[in-house]
Amino acid sequence: MQHSAELARWIHTQFPYEFADQPLADWQGEFSAGQRSRAWRSLIALEDGRLLGSASLALDDLAQRPDLGPWLACVFVRPECRGQGLAERLIEGICRDAAAQGHRLIYLHTRDRADYYGKRRWQTLETFEAWGETHSLMYRELLPI
Repeated sequence: MQHSAELARWIHTQFPYEFADQPLADWQGEFSAGQRSRAWRSLIALEDGRLLGSASLALDDLAQRPDLGPWLACVFVRPECRGQGLAERLIEGICRDAAAQGHRLIYLHTRDRADYYGKRRWQTLETFEAWGETHSLMYRELLPI
């Protein structure tokens, strides 16, 4: 929880198209409440108390598809920490968490990283238009734990 405000700021900055109508302070409050209620379960990477990256397991992450979930969401790694496999380790941690909860599938949506996820066992379910651009809705089968 002590990193919630910083993490919410990262996400708000990284995905501005999703937050065009939501001020940062409102998103920080929503994200913090989601951490407390467990609607958003974030896995974070730290080094000497410094936040390096995160990924979240969200119950709901795409208003157009309330029938789907859970979701891999809010994947972010500090630019200077990229290229070291940190995002992949965070994503795998979220997938293990979802599988441990009994989920068989997990979903994500991405505007520009479908190739990255496609190389990591994610499959495209469909493409859709949102925020003025084409996005990929993807899923991954989870291995039982």
